[in-house]
Amino acid sequence: MRNVLTGFILTLLLAACGFQLRGVATLPFESLYVDGGGNPALAVEISRAIRSGTQTKLTDKADDAQAVLQVQGAAQEKRILALSGAGRVREYELIYRVGFRLLDKEGRDLIPTQPIELRRALLWDDAQVLAKQGEEALLYLDMQKDMLGQLMRRLAKAKLQPADAPQGDSGFLRPEGRERPYGTPQR
Repeated sequence: MRNVLTGFILTLLLAACGFQLRGVATLPFESLYVDGGGNPALAVEISRAIRSGTQTKLTDKADDAQAVLQVQGAAQEKRILALSGAGRVREYELIYRVGFRLLDKEGRDLIPTQPIELRRALLWDDAQVLAKQGEEALLYLDMQKDMLGQLMRRLAKAKLQPADAPQGDSGFLRPEGRERPYGTPQR
């Protein structure tokens, strides 16, 4: 009886604080083409996340889609963060970067080129090389999952433009009435 009462109280507390399980994401377009940009494994993971977490249909051709997601490269990097007194590596920083861009059917930017960069620290021990290499692989997989979550949230915030909307410049904002771009010298 006590466990039932505790469970009920916890449920009420979670409901009262606004907790809600994540449901299906709503993307502002009905169909999407994923251009992996030479990285088919990443394109498959992105496609899987879109299929399982949204109502958006994936197409086989960019011409059939309402929007095109271009993945512009994914990179993994490993930097030394700390050395021991003997000059041996004690800690690495793992970095995972992905660039992407979202275009509409007419080739206009819905989301201009943006990077997603994730970092993790990896303590290193030369006595446990195999275990640390496995941990490194798991950290990169975790960063890829985090990147997919960030990508899905950014895609959900995209706004479709009407067909007659003019294509803006590079997204470089200038104050009202200023004719010359920032950084150009005044004559």
